[in-house]
Amino acid sequence: MKLTSTSFADQQFIPERNAFGKIDPDTHVALAGNKNPQLAWSSVPEGTRSFVVICHDPDVPSQGDDVNQEGREVPASLPRVDFFHWVLVDLPASTLEIAEGAYSDGITPRGKGGPLAQNDTRQGVNDYTGWFSADRDMSGDYFGYDGPCPPWNDAIVHHYIFTVYALDIDRIPLEGRFTGPDVLKAIEGHILGQAAITGKYTLNPALKTA
Repeated sequence: MKLTSTSFADQQFIPERNAFGKIDPDTHVALAGNKNPQLAWSSVPEGTRSFVVICHDPDVPSQGDDVNQEGREVPASLPRVDFFHWVLVDLPASTLEIAEGAYSDGITPRGKGGPLAQNDTRQGVNDYTGWFSADRDMSGDYFGYDGPCPPWNDAIVHHYIFTVYALDIDRIPLEGRFTGPDVLKAIEGHILGQAAITGKYTLNPALKTA
């Protein structure tokens, strides 16, 4: 399989229009466009019955003590964990492209609804659900795509891996509210092929050209 995007090139920076946050010289961070990127895939394995799309960031700090704190930096040496930004399942086998902005166009405080989405697809909750859980203005279930917004004081550039999985089943055997790890476990033994593309993003001005 091969996965491409007209929104950004593999291993290049993701545009602000596809991110949740952007650099603000006064407040460090401002809200950005939050459109899901365009994705297209080809060379699909024979027997494919549906697709899953997952985006995750493997560079998220494992501890939040220094995150977005004035006068401090999230050290590059800190162990990192996965943060899921998009969990989209039950895409029909006839689907070979997702248009930019088709599933997300702008930021919705307290999250977008789900799991049901257009064209009989479903979306899981992304990890902003947990991140904003204690925020009075933003708490809620964040279904679908919400883009990059790494710590503005992180010492490393974050990587956002978009992966398309071709499956031998029509529908993921999950009901109700589900997460990225739930889907990855549910599709074990059903993957006929997969392809990925990686975009980079940072809110640290010193790393913008890294």
